Amino acid sequence: MALVDGLVAVGAPDELEYATKSGRQTFVLVHMPVPETSGPEALQKEARALRAASGVICTSSSAAAVLKERGLPNARVALPGTVRAAPAKGSTPPHLLAVAALLPNKDQLLTVAALAGIQDLEWTASLVGSEQADPEYARLVREVVSTSGPAGRVHLSGELTGAALEAEWGRADLSLLVSREEAFGMVVIESLAHGVPAVVRQGTGAVEALGVARLQDADGGTRLPGAALDLPRGGEADAGVLGATLRRWLEDHATREEWKACALDARERLPGWDITATTVLDVLAVTS
Repeated sequence: MALVDGLVAVGAPDELEYATKSGRQTFVLVHMPVPETSGPEALQKEARALRAASGVICTSSSAAAVLKERGLPNARVALPGTVRAAPAKGSTPPHLLAVAALLPNKDQLLTVAALAGIQDLEWTASLVGSEQADPEYARLVREVVSTSGPAGRVHLSGELTGAALEAEWGRADLSLLVSREEAFGMVVIESLAHGVPAVVRQGTGAVEALGVARLQDADGGTRLPGAALDLPRGGEADAGVLGATLRRWLEDHATREEWKACALDARERLPGWDITATTVLDVLAVTS
């Protein structure tokens, strides 16, 4: 029996088909379906690999839904777990944090444009993420930050790990993940693990991450530790929508307090990696 990462599997459909014919059970763990923009050849390889597999496990419901829409085998979902961290202390003025590699899909330009529109308010922000994956886009983000106004308040730190990254989380009051496409959004779970609310783009898998530990109201409604913004999925978005949300959060003390309280409550109820492991082992045991 073998459990193969989806990024490997979709590039090796011949090997998966051979394994099946030889009687070996092979499972595929899909955390990001092949993008439609990858072209028909890549989509065909994905289809062959997943149809040859003994079973498919997705790390989000949104990824499983994409595969179902493509007519591929039904997948079981095993959501990622988390390790609870020390709650963030926050900052004065409020500090906004966006943790993601500088890539067009992560849309840091949208974040910078939104911040440029609320310069009359007090805040600071950090963009934490590698600038090596797309150097040209990273250069553009730096250029826009330096020319759009909030240069002294938006810090591009590059990729951080360990204590340096924990220090950023420790002083954060709100995190942003406004990716155009997102299968799940582990950084949202990391944010909640620190008791930090998050703002995400509606229609992406980041909404599922934000709602993993959603709260139930007495009247049957639900509350999220942050907000899911009505921005077009996969394309250009109006920075004014994000800017208006950030302005409301900064100006309305009650909103800030509610989001923070929800995030701290969510932090206590996030599933651990033991739940993820049990789900995966159950799939393997039932299918084998």
